[in-house]
Amino acid sequence: MTFPLTWLYAPGDRPDVVRKALASGADVVIVDLEDAVAPDRKAYALDATVDLLSDPHPVPVHVRIHTPRDIPPLATLPGLSGFRVPKVTQATDIRRIADVVPGLPLFPLLENALAVEHAYHIATAHPSVHGIALGEADLRADLGVREDAGLDWPRSRIVLAARAAALPPPAQSVHPDVRDLESLAVSCARGRSLGFLGRAAIHPRQLPVIEQAYLPTPDEVAGAEEVVKAAEADGGALALPDGRFVDAAVVEGARRVLNLAARRG
Repeated sequence: MTFPLTWLYAPGDRPDVVRKALASGADVVIVDLEDAVAPDRKAYALDATVDLLSDPHPVPVHVRIHTPRDIPPLATLPGLSGFRVPKVTQATDIRRIADVVPGLPLFPLLENALAVEHAYHIATAHPSVHGIALGEADLRADLGVREDAGLDWPRSRIVLAARAAALPPPAQSVHPDVRDLESLAVSCARGRSLGFLGRAAIHPRQLPVIEQAYLPTPDEVAGAEEVVKAAEADGGALALPDGRFVDAAVVEGARRVLNLAARRG
């Protein structure tokens, strides 16, 4: 299975920007009807998004809704691949939406302390949930957190919840400074160490930095190849010549590394 590494947001009231996002190389484009759109532009953003998604696109397109009322006009459009659902705080929030759009992938966004506490229940609320993620701007405000390290615990919490629910590893929340690519790279490295896989972006210039941060290094690829070869030859748990112990979980991780490495072509 190939997991997306880059998720690019584009404001729904800017169809020109959305079209550029579709050509940016992002793995998934997220048309935003919520924070990126001013209140007096919400209706236009919805109409423009309906028009855009009336045709299929080669890139998966998700829509971050502003309100559940956005869902009916979008739900059956051929260009829609899923909904990002903001401000989900409990499992019943997502079940209500899943009942309206059965089978369509849903991605709840957890944006306050209560949502983080309910992370596993939200992740397992319905088979339509295909992933979870944090909304860190609102979460920072809710928690009164200033330093980035203050979010490490909720970040780890949703990584664990996703794994326990057999969902893909979460993608990191956006890095708000589109010019500071060095800090973005450092933040991505930290996210990767916590168990995230990939990241949401708000500008195309962030995409190469995110992809580079999350692709395995040559040493990681070589180590993964050694693990997979040893496991295929032996078939059970074993120790490599350098002392590393290899079991099923280690082999699974190694195969994911090789899957990601294949993105380099």
